[in-house]
Amino acid sequence: MTDFGDLTAIYFNTSLKRRPADSHTQLLLNASAGILEKNGVTVDHVHMLDHQVAPGVYPDMTEHGWDSDAWPAIWKRVLAADIVVIGTPLWLGEESSQCRVLIERLYAMSGELNDKGQSIYYGKVGGCVVTGNEDGIKHAAMSLGFALNHLGLTIPPQADCGWIGEAGPGPSYGDEDGEGGRVGFGNDFTQRNTTIMSWNLMHMARILKDAGGLPNTGNDRNAWKAGARFDFENPEYRA
Repeated sequence: MTDFGDLTAIYFNTSLKRRPADSHTQLLLNASAGILEKNGVTVDHVHMLDHQVAPGVYPDMTEHGWDSDAWPAIWKRVLAADIVVIGTPLWLGEESSQCRVLIERLYAMSGELNDKGQSIYYGKVGGCVVTGNEDGIKHAAMSLGFALNHLGLTIPPQADCGWIGEAGPGPSYGDEDGEGGRVGFGNDFTQRNTTIMSWNLMHMARILKDAGGLPNTGNDRNAWKAGARFDFENPEYRA
């Protein structure tokens, strides 16, 4: 068995429910996080609405007119994580407003570099969890997966999971089904994808950590600034 004991993960819940205990999304996040914890990964949970995170695309929005901003403190927790998972409910087929705030604030840090001159997100692994009772899991996963990958996180195979019920009003994930069970808990598709995603997050994080991250040949921004770039008119590297 692979040892994952030195890995850390941060799970974001961008539910619009004020309390995590009321969130259906949190239940599926917990299922994934539980797999990681059973394999020794240290898991940190952030419920976005527990914090006054200002909207914006700067590292600290108090420098741009806001009276308070919890993001700088949360960012330290992101920095400490090898795995970043975003959980969101679906509303009108899209991720929540809080989810977009989170993506924008993650984007705000994209100018930061690691000690290799790469994006600060290089070496981190990303995934997403989506819940709702209308169609849209793959649509939201496509949006979130692209955003995380564009920022520099590595997305492993099958890095998304979710559950939706029948179209129209109805029970959400984890609601009592009236027969002594919970809606969605026995769904084979959701269980399978949640398990595969969770393991692939750990496997990819293990690979990257053991390799010391990604090599910085060709992606060192500091080297680019210093002139080590590809000459597209004369295809050969120059210093």
